[in-house]
Amino acid sequence: MDGTARGTGSAHGAGTVRGIGLAHEAGTARGTGASKDPRHLLPSGLAVLVAANVLNNRVVPRLAPVTSAVAAGTLLYLARRSGVTWREMGFGQSGKGSRIGGALAAAVTAAYAGGVLLPATRRLFHDERALGLSRARLAEEILVQVPVGTVLLEEIAFRGVLPAVLRRSHGPAASVAGSSALFGLWHVLPALDMAAANPALGALAAAQAPPPEDRGTSRWRRAARGLRPRPGAAAVVAGTVVSTGLAGVFFHELRRRGGLLAPSLTHLATNSLGFIAARAAARLPVRPEDQGVGTTRNDSA
Repeated sequence: MDGTARGTGSAHGAGTVRGIGLAHEAGTARGTGASKDPRHLLPSGLAVLVAANVLNNRVVPRLAPVTSAVAAGTLLYLARRSGVTWREMGFGQSGKGSRIGGALAAAVTAAYAGGVLLPATRRLFHDERALGLSRARLAEEILVQVPVGTVLLEEIAFRGVLPAVLRRSHGPAASVAGSSALFGLWHVLPALDMAAANPALGALAAAQAPPPEDRGTSRWRRAARGLRPRPGAAAVVAGTVVSTGLAGVFFHELRRRGGLLAPSLTHLATNSLGFIAARAAARLPVRPEDQGVGTTRNDSA
């Protein structure tokens, strides 16, 4: 009888403990908003990105660091509320990521230097946006606008949050393909500006001779606003979307190997050094047949 009571009490106690444990786990999951299928995050996340893209490229581009920081923070908040872990989003592996990203940043530097020094490619680095900046504005672009206004949001969005969500809901292949395709589409508005600021690039895409050199700021502004579209603008946009989409696949592989830091450093070098390359190319002699050309630098790539 006594043994039966003890057995019953032990079973009851164990059941109570297990019940408390399960209740605690359920409460913790509810408290953190954990979810195994955060597909509901996609519409809200894409809405955040569309708003940031329009604000950064058409409404208040000078405030891009603020807009991008807010958008990146919002995406991270939504992802964590949906149960996505920091590791799923690529945070970590800082040592390996810094080595990979540093090596690729050095390679980007060498490629830019070679492109500027070669007369045949130097013309591709002429950019009215970069050449028209004061030294203070140039420093702002390199140290603030590119790191915070461009790289921060794009890496968190397209190599962090979106791949993690798509991987959970649709698998690894869709994660890479979907986030890379969205990264390409993200560059439609910047590509329109690049075609306007880069006469030779548009002419090259349209298989025409480059127009005469004209560094007038008013002309660039009119073209950028779409009042005087450049030849080959559609081809430039299409090429930019495809190339940045492919770059997204490459960056995703870097993220897989070295976390978010690896593609971030590569991305930062590509964009920031583009300003320096444009200024350096303008100081070197240009052949007469190479007048009126532009750079391959992309503000939001």
